[in-house]
Order: sequence, then C-alpha cells, then structure tokens
Amino acid sequence: METPSQLSAAIHCKCPKCRRGDMFANSMYGFSSQKMNEQCSHCGYTFEIEPGYFYVAMFVSYAFNIAQMVTLAVGLYILTGTRNPWIYVGALLGVSVVLSPFNFRYSRVVLLYWLTPGVHFDPNRARDDYQRIQ
Repeated sequence: METPSQLSAAIHCKCPKCRRGDMFANSMYGFSSQKMNEQCSHCGYTFEIEPGYFYVAMFVSYAFNIAQMVTLAVGLYILTGTRNPWIYVGALLGVSVVLSPFNFRYSRVVLLYWLTPGVHFDPNRARDDYQRIQ
C-alpha cells in the first residue's frame, strides 16, 4: 500500500506517525458527538501526548473561526452591500455553529501535524507488517 502524502493524510484525519490509522472514531457530521480515538488503530501512537494536550487546539480553532467570520463578513458586504448588523450577526452565528465540527476536528489535526515539534512521519510505522507495542 502506498503511503499518502502529508496533506492527503491530514485532510482524511489519519495518524501523523503512520498516515494510515484514523484519528477519529466517527464522522464529522452526525447525531453523535465527535469521538477521537485514544490510539492509532494501525501503529498504536497515542494522540494525546500529555494530559490537557488538546487545550492548545482551542487556539487553532479560534483562529479558524476568526478567519471564517472575516471571510463571510467581507463576502456578505461585497454581495449584498447591507449595513444592517443583524444580518451579519445571524449569518456569522449560523456559519459558526455549522462549521464547529469542522473546526473541532481540523484544529486537532493541524496541532498534531504542523504545530507539535517532534511528531513526524515514521515510514517504519506505515509498513503493513508493523508490530504495535501494547
């Protein structure tokens, strides 16, 4: 099996160490809350490096949310030209709620893939015959 690129693995929420195991146990949008796997199903890598590690992902999610809101506000202004603040409040809150599962999931992916020193792809872990350490 060919190992996916870093970008492809990140988009599909795969383990940053082997790029094969899933980081999340369920889909992004569904009736159940999002559940992140504790370990990679392929290589056994523990995603939460230390207790409270994913609190930092809140800052990444905040940056995503700000970028989305600014983009939407500018787009709304260009398309409609309205100055009614309630249109902006309604649209921004609606989009923020709709995109919150996306922000939750990909803030953790960005944190593990690009913002954590020492977490790099290991080609040995990507092998089909890799033996997980229990």
